[in-house]
Amino acid sequence: MGRRKISTTVYITATQDTKLKMLSERTGRPVAEFIRNGIDLVLAEHSDQIPVQLDLLQPPDGGSNS
Repeated sequence: MGRRKISTTVYITATQDTKLKMLSERTGRPVAEFIRNGIDLVLAEHSDQIPVQLDLLQPPDGGSNS
């Protein structure tokens, strides 16, 4: 994931935090990667509600923050 990322705050439950940390420890992948992947799944599921023209607004570097 060499694309530029932005910082944001997301509030999750204590159970989600515990499970994500356990998954991270077992896989060696960062928690943030799982959160980004989850966001990508939601965006894909609702892609019909996102205007195609949005791609035209992205910066030349690709603009995706995932």
